[in-house]
Amino acid sequence: MPIAVIAITRNGALLGKRLREGLAGAELYVSGRYAGQAGRERLLFEPGDLKNLLASLWDKVDGFVLIMATGIVVRLIAPLLVSKQTDPAVVTMDDAGRFAIALTSGHLGGANELAERCAFISGARAVVTTATDANNLPSFDMLAREQGWVIDDISRVKTLNSLLLDDEEIAVVDPSGRTRCWFHGRGRLSFYDTFAEAFDSQARGLLFVTNRHLPPQTQPDNLLILRPRNLVLGIGCNRGTAVDEIDTFVTVNLRRMFVSLKSVRCIATATAKRDETGLIAFAQRYDLPLEFFESAELNRVACPSPPSEHAKAAIGANGVAEPAALLASGGGRLLLKKVKSENVTLAVAEMCETSLSAA
Repeated sequence: MPIAVIAITRNGALLGKRLREGLAGAELYVSGRYAGQAGRERLLFEPGDLKNLLASLWDKVDGFVLIMATGIVVRLIAPLLVSKQTDPAVVTMDDAGRFAIALTSGHLGGANELAERCAFISGARAVVTTATDANNLPSFDMLAREQGWVIDDISRVKTLNSLLLDDEEIAVVDPSGRTRCWFHGRGRLSFYDTFAEAFDSQARGLLFVTNRHLPPQTQPDNLLILRPRNLVLGIGCNRGTAVDEIDTFVTVNLRRMFVSLKSVRCIATATAKRDETGLIAFAQRYDLPLEFFESAELNRVACPSPPSEHAKAAIGANGVAEPAALLASGGGRLLLKKVKSENVTLAVAEMCETSLSAA
């Protein structure tokens, strides 16, 4: 993960050199007056440019190690902070190398882990102040991060973590079983097979791990939903189909299925669509990878829908949406058989747990 190590003092430059050598993917930025202490692999900046340097790197790196007073760092980063879901990790260190403090984005951004790594390299003491870590408890945001799940509403994490710290009961519905393994007996978690059973329990909090869409009006404030990325969209379209047409058709059908777009892992299609601008734009709009399959691969997949004469004439494939979705799902099952509009075909597959574990 790209990390920017920034030092503004002589001792800080020496410490920064050690961190750059020990942290994979790190770049060292040093005040120009201390270039001689930082080795050859460093980038220089003028002391008065520190604020602009931070702003220019904020969206380009996963983490910062700022070797300077914590007060300076707080003032510099305050205007840049947006959300713990998107902000980079920020770790501060004193230039004597005694402490590595996880300042912001401790869990989701990885600042706690980065502080530990800096401490290991430098011999410093890692300072981690998130309550769950201080009490040797797992947390729901770290559960989501480790499993690659999407947090549906970040504000609910604080609610459930607080209940966890207060030793209150939390009802969990997680068909994958990963929450049970992650917590491993820690915290008062009760596990249920259905949403109805969990709602009927006396638990103070609720955790649902699901790709299902629950209408907002049915969601109590104590419910946290984590979205496994286990859906594949198989999409075919006519040449030149606009991105908004694809978006509308997909969105409408996912709503009809009561599944969440946040659980989509990728879009699958034919190799012939590699340069389809509308489809590429749709994937970029939702930050989804595209997977492409040759017609011969698509034709080897048994699908429930009859062959498409249009697809066969255009690219030599019996179909696109269904076989592409099944291939990308790694042996999963179709949740939605092929549906068509004038220009778009769509199928939705759910990945099997084995495929998710291997991904």
